[in-house]
Amino acid sequence: MSQPDQILFRTRAFQAPILARSLGQLATSFGGFFVTCAVMYLCLALSLWIALPMSALAAGFLVRIFIIQHDCGHGSFFRSRQANELIGRLCSLMTLTPYAFWRRQHARHHGSWNNLDRRSASGLDIYSSCVTVAEYRARGCWRRCQVRFASHPIVANLLLPPLVFVVLYRVPFDAAEGWRRERRGVYLTNLALAVFFGGLGLALGYGRVAAVQLPIMVIASIVGVWLFSIQHRFEHAKWMPDTSWSFAAACLRGASYLRLPRFLQWFTGNIGFHHVHHVDSRIPNYRLEECHNADAGFQSASTLTLRTALQALRYVLWDGDLECLVPFRLAAAG
Repeated sequence: MSQPDQILFRTRAFQAPILARSLGQLATSFGGFFVTCAVMYLCLALSLWIALPMSALAAGFLVRIFIIQHDCGHGSFFRSRQANELIGRLCSLMTLTPYAFWRRQHARHHGSWNNLDRRSASGLDIYSSCVTVAEYRARGCWRRCQVRFASHPIVANLLLPPLVFVVLYRVPFDAAEGWRRERRGVYLTNLALAVFFGGLGLALGYGRVAAVQLPIMVIASIVGVWLFSIQHRFEHAKWMPDTSWSFAAACLRGASYLRLPRFLQWFTGNIGFHHVHHVDSRIPNYRLEECHNADAGFQSASTLTLRTALQALRYVLWDGDLECLVPFRLAAAG
């Protein structure tokens, strides 16, 4: 039995979705989101400043909805393919993310993560890719500035995420020529969003809808992108050339275990157990912790806390000599 087969054999017992838990997660996530939004609309009659603080709570529920969409894209949230498709598309209307398009983009990531020779295969995925120190030093001054600007924590983690979800996902910006179904899905999603928010605006007022939905989307996109970014870009993340890339090393050393306080783990849909997810993407998010605890092999994964995860934002360049990610200042110092 090959190494990947051995690892997958140990996780097989956790693949089966549990219908009651899937339905419960749907109810709490969508229910919490809609109730919080409704309260925000009511509070707008009193003051915008009373409604705005609740954006963080609604964003937490929206991140949880995105994790459900993520599971549906992997076919792991329900046994039924049709149910996964239906719920995944419903989630995408809340997250502003074209379902089929994002699913195929994400599949490319799962086919090439932490492989230095296959970074181009993941497309324009700046959040789970990297530039090597040698590549950075070989670039001219202007191109170095471009890399530093795009990777600056304020730009990459505060300014770009809302632009990606609100603007960039309105066009098939990174679609291969043959992705006809996915391209069509982007425009159908836009049409559905226009109908949904158009109707909501007619009923409640477009200014009120913007005042509630935009802050929620900004916060949720920032948190979501940060979560997906630090899962593969932290100081001791292991990146390997194709000749030495291995499934086990890429899962346990190239993907992090983000150990969060219990309430944050709930809102982030257990995605902190990302090393387990990369071992077996068919495991529903609510069974990832169970699988992690059942197999001693997962205990060796690179572990991040909330503090070290926030610090990880500065590690962007792969140093092949040190075999770790380093900040720009170390690359500049030579």
